[in-house]
Amino acid sequence: MKISELKPGTGNATIEVAEVTAIEEPRDVLTRFGKRTRVANATIKDETGEITLSLWGDDINKIAIGDKVKVENGWVSEFRGNSQLSAGKFGKIIKIE
Repeated sequence: MKISELKPGTGNATIEVAEVTAIEEPRDVLTRFGKRTRVANATIKDETGEITLSLWGDDINKIAIGDKVKVENGWVSEFRGNSQLSAGKFGKIIKIE
């Protein structure tokens, strides 16, 4: 899929290659299950557009600005009026070497 094809509610979304253009500072959050974890928003882009990628827990330290990534089995939600992509429980964010 291309980033321009991602809409809120899209599941099983796989982005073959996208470039990380920005990463915000991680913040501590309390999940709806009562667990404390860290989350950071990254911006990724391909030739069709860009989207916010939510990085949870260990994924935060796996990528850096300028890296190329693949997102497998992600899902798209809407937060504060913007679409965001997350690997969620069943997906993966893979750094492409």
